[in-house]
Parts: sequence; structure tokens; C-alpha cells
Amino acid sequence: MTFLYNAWYVAAWDHELKNDSMLSRRLLDKKIVMYRDENGDPVALQDRCPHRFAPLSLGCLRDGEIECGYHGLRFNAKGQCVGNPHGNGHIPKGASVRKYSLVERYSALWIWMGNNEPISDAIPDFSFLDPKTSIVAKDYLHARANYVLETDNIMDLSHIEFMHKSTLGSSAVRNAVSEVSQEGNTVWSRRLTKDEVLPDFLEEAWRIPKGTPVSRWMDVRWDAPANMLLSVGAVPSGDAPRTGNSTYIAHFFTPETETATHYWFGFGFPKSMGDAGYERANTAIANIRKPFELEDLPMLEAQQENMEDQSFWELKPVLLAGDAGAIRARRVLEALIKDEASDSA
Repeated sequence: MTFLYNAWYVAAWDHELKNDSMLSRRLLDKKIVMYRDENGDPVALQDRCPHRFAPLSLGCLRDGEIECGYHGLRFNAKGQCVGNPHGNGHIPKGASVRKYSLVERYSALWIWMGNNEPISDAIPDFSFLDPKTSIVAKDYLHARANYVLETDNIMDLSHIEFMHKSTLGSSAVRNAVSEVSQEGNTVWSRRLTKDEVLPDFLEEAWRIPKGTPVSRWMDVRWDAPANMLLSVGAVPSGDAPRTGNSTYIAHFFTPETETATHYWFGFGFPKSMGDAGYERANTAIANIRKPFELEDLPMLEAQQENMEDQSFWELKPVLLAGDAGAIRARRVLEALIKDEASDSA
């Protein structure tokens, strides 16, 4: 599987890109340099000077332009060379770097890596991460595994019974009622447990009296290429499920290479919660990082290593009932990549 280029990927959290500094990151196996111009707007350029191919990120910012640290060529926010300190100052033909569309939305910076015109309204709705209305808690992990394996992991939450026994899972998970649906290119994987006694980790987080049987929902929305919203919550058994307050978690997976992934995740709580909301958000992000980093990541990285140089389908995977959502998302992504390749040809 290659990458889907005409799509929006998260390139960074908004706070990662500071004024008067540059951020270099490999995305879809391409080196990108990002910075903010004099108006504070985010800019993304190819991180390779066309002269001797030095990373522009090793240079410096001067008045909203990048000065290459090797020979001093200067490039503006459009990627055009606008300054040559050598000879008569003539700008050589072809002295430019590629500019990528980079927009700031939902506490994140979104990049469009394809050649087609960016579709501004194609960024999925993650309005619960809007810092204007929400208390946002966010974090980042780097995974040495393919980004679609990360998608599989979130789309099929049956694994939490076994991999997150003391934090997120219980034996009731295997008896969950599950449902997969598709709306256009958006895939939903919904899971509902009944009469479940949650582990202490979740009882404390959701302030559920110890030992109380609950109905718990875990609903995942997937949008290509790998932007996911997880809606989770619980109500006492007997109450109508999905009627209580849900906790929303964003999972953004952006391929660094074929075998490495940038992983951004975040919570959003209403600002009306005040100080209690800030406390809850910070506690939630710190607590959820532990199972992600100490349980999910080691397994996914071992899985990637065990696959060696073979693809998912080449290995002829045995499929279980819980794989339905993940396989549906894979099929949609594969079709989009195939269509894009056909259009390019």
C-alpha cells in the first residue's frame, strides 16, 4: 500500500509551531519544514534547498523568510527564492521549493500533500478540540509501525480485554454487541457492552461507584486516511445507552514512512467546566497515555517487525468478527489510493 496524497493529514499540534522557529518533520516519507509567517499563519515547504539540497530547517528565519544555512539563499512563504547573496544577486531559474497547504483547525495543523487543489471542507469534524470553546488536552507518540496497523488497533477494540486488562478492558468486552456502518467514505465501528463492571481505572475516571454494573459504548468514526474520533461513555445497567455524556478522544495517525507513524491524540472538555475541566483534561491525557505507550505501542511495533517486508494481505491474515470495521476502513482506503493512482496516470 502506498499513501493517499490528496487528503488532509495532521502535521503537528498548533502549540508545536512557535513564532520565530522552524519545525522539521518527515511526513509521507517527505521532509517538510514548517514555520509561522509574520502574521502568525502556518507555512509548510519542502525541506530541501534546490542548490546543494541542504535542509532549509538548518537555516534561520529572517522577516518571514527562510535563509538557507549553507549558502544563504532566501525563500519566501510561497517557496520562491527571493534572495541570492552571491555574484550579482541573480535568482537562478528553478530556484524554488514546493509549498504545501497548511491550515490550523481543531488545535492541530493540517497538511495537504497531494497535487490536486485542497478541499477545505474535507477536514473531518473534531470541533470538541476547538480551543475557543473547549479545554483541550493533547499529546504525541511516535510509533515504529505502519499507520494502518494503528487504524486496525482503534477500529477493533476487542483487544482491550487482553492487552489493557487493568486499565481499559474487562471480560464483558467479548460479549459486546458490535455494528459496522459506512456513510460515504466514513466508516463507523460501534461496540456496546452490557452489565459490565469496569476496571478501577475507568470507575475512577468516570466517577462510577465501585462495582456498579454499566452499559458501556465505544464508538469509533474513521475518515481517510487515518483520522479517528472515539466516543466512549457508560450509564448504569438498565438506563438507555448512549444517553449519558460521552467522552471524545481524537486519534490522528500520519505516516512518517511505511513503517513509522506520528500519533497525535487529544481530549476536549467544555470550558463551562472551569477549573474542574482543566484538572480533568490534564488527568485524562496523562492516564490514557500509559496504556497507549506501554501496552499498545510495544505490541504494534512487534507486529510490524514480525511482518518483516510483507504486506498485510500477502500474509493472508485470519479474520475474526471484530475485524469488520478495520477491514472496511482498509478497503475504503485502498479504493481511494487506487482511484488517485488512476487519475494521476
